[in-house]
Amino acid sequence: MNTSERLIESTRELLWERGYVGTSPKAILERAGAGQGSMYHHFKGKPDLALAAVRRTAQEMRATAEAVLGGPGTPYERIEAYLTRERDVLRGCPVGRLTMDPEVIASEELRAPVDETIAAIRERIAAIVEEGKRQGRFAPGLDGQDIAAAALATVQGGYVLARASGSPAAFDAGVRGLLSLLAAPDPGRQD
Repeated sequence: MNTSERLIESTRELLWERGYVGTSPKAILERAGAGQGSMYHHFKGKPDLALAAVRRTAQEMRATAEAVLGGPGTPYERIEAYLTRERDVLRGCPVGRLTMDPEVIASEELRAPVDETIAAIRERIAAIVEEGKRQGRFAPGLDGQDIAAAALATVQGGYVLARASGSPAAFDAGVRGLLSLLAAPDPGRQD
């Protein structure tokens, strides 16, 4: 891995662990094992390096989500695969963490990849719900956008609850609850 890549990867990890303010250039250089001038040789400064790291994290999250949402199975199974995929629940979400960072939220440039990623995953889940409705697998009254928002809120809120309790059980309970609601039979259905 070249110096530029080490700097980006180190910044990604530090942003996840400490947030933007807590990620100092010195800490980045130490983690990357890079010399003092390296960051400024490859990037304009901390904001430029942080943007590269945020973009990489967002891209990775989108690819991971697409791998399960675009995979095989029924619409329910694909949403279930997304919600139950392996995660380091107690560490939290690297993208969700950024939404709690005032410096990231205050910067349109840093916030954009985060917002675009969340929106892309929300749209993908909404489309899968609509597909399931067309196939008669989901109740016709479900709103794809609402279910997608609930899925993302379950994941992000699950991280918070798990971290607060020190146990992934809260995350898992939220996922089970949402899946049971999604699998619930349509009360107006005449079988």
